Order: sequence, then structure tokens, then C-alpha cells
Amino acid sequence: MNAQTQHPHTREAFYRRDRRSVRLARKFAWQTLTDWAAAAERGDDVLLCVSELATNALLHGVPAGRGFLLRLVLHTEGALRVEVHDSGPGEVGCPDPVPDADAEHGRGLLLVAALADKWGVGERNPGKIVWCEFLVK
Repeated sequence: MNAQTQHPHTREAFYRRDRRSVRLARKFAWQTLTDWAAAAERGDDVLLCVSELATNALLHGVPAGRGFLLRLVLHTEGALRVEVHDSGPGEVGCPDPVPDADAEHGRGLLLVAALADKWGVGERNPGKIVWCEFLVK
């Protein structure tokens, strides 16, 4: 992991294509939320969304030999933005229809959509940015 601070309210870390990266991304997010005193009300929701977006990047968006970038931004108006940047192809969206109750996959973005105040997908060359936002103040 290579973590750095670009601005007092922006932090990012790069993770390799490795299953341990999801745990490390959650730990980084928790430490960042704690440092910013932004974990009190929405911390659990943010961490779950970090886990889901990081897992999706690893499973669907990170080609072999590459990784993903996790960026957290706390805007002055109180919105916390979580971004996961990957370099893989593909479109991102909630599954339609909703997975069966006994299905083992397919609920990640449904959870993100339910927990975050906003979410979406942005372009990146190569790849995409999947993001979500939370009002924290």
C-alpha cells in the first residue's frame, strides 16, 4: 500500500490486485474517517461501501498485474466522497433483476445504492471511477 495526503481533506491509497486489499482499504478508510472526526454517524455505512466498491474493483475491474486506487474526499459542505479507480473495462450498474435470496453474489451495488446518499460511475482512461457520497455534517 502506498498512502499519501494531497490536501488536508483528500487522502488516497493504491492497492494491488490481492484479496487482502479489501481489508487494507477498510482499515485506511477507518483511520481517515477517525482523523477527520467523520466516523460517528455514518462510519459503518462508509466502511461497508468501501468494502463493496473495493471488492467489485478486484473481481471485475482490475486486470492482472494492476491495482486500484481508493480516494476519500471530505468537502467543506460536509459531503464525504468515496472513489474507487480501476483500469478495467466494463459497465457498472445495479443488477436487474435483483438476485435471488440464496444467491451468493450480486448485491454489492444494491447495498451501496441503499446506504449512500448518491452514487455513480465516472470515466477514466483506461477504466472507470465508481463513487458514492455521504452527508456527514
